[in-house]
Amino acid sequence: MHIEPGLVAEGKIWLSVATAAGAGACGFKLAWEDVKEHGTVSLAARAAIATALVFGFFEVLPHYPVGVSEVHFIFGTTLFLLFGSAAAAIGLALGLLCQGLFFAPADLPQYFMNVTTLLVPLFGIRYLAEKIIDPGTCYVDLKYSQVLALSATYQAGIVAWVGFWTLYGQGFGAENLQSLAMFGGAYLLVIIVEPLADLAVLAGAKALRFLRGSPFVVQRLFHTA
Repeated sequence: MHIEPGLVAEGKIWLSVATAAGAGACGFKLAWEDVKEHGTVSLAARAAIATALVFGFFEVLPHYPVGVSEVHFIFGTTLFLLFGSAAAAIGLALGLLCQGLFFAPADLPQYFMNVTTLLVPLFGIRYLAEKIIDPGTCYVDLKYSQVLALSATYQAGIVAWVGFWTLYGQGFGAENLQSLAMFGGAYLLVIIVEPLADLAVLAGAKALRFLRGSPFVVQRLFHTA
């Protein structure tokens, strides 16, 4: 989902700083709430694991340039369900930053666009989870339909933000719209694969009873709200 260098002109990048600042403020609020519920050590541990996973997702898992951007398996819903929204947000932001610093420095000018594209959909699925998951349901007991809704929403959010940056940077020309459509179509594969992976991870977590009460996973994974 990387916004490629040159897609948005340097003089327009200022908008990404504003959107990322808004996402950062929301993330800070969630982190503060998480610390009050789980403690600083738990949040730091979960965020560190999430950061390592995100870095691996970007660098190890297959990723392909399609149309206006790249298609990645990001597993944002998995991160949210295992570690909570605050730790997932920190992991996405830091994992993306580490990738840019050590492997793709050309992406650093686009960092605020990319981090906005990752975080805002994450906050969206947090809101959706509150609406579609009963407070008496643990995350390990979610149905496929619920996981699919979360994953599809996250991926749709990514495609929407990539679309926004693409149109903001390159306009509504036919070639640009065609490339954007190719990118959006390619993400249908991700929407098919990621919910199955999410369920597999949840099933694995359910079998690991020693994680119950662990500071390395969010409490809602095994406990009701």
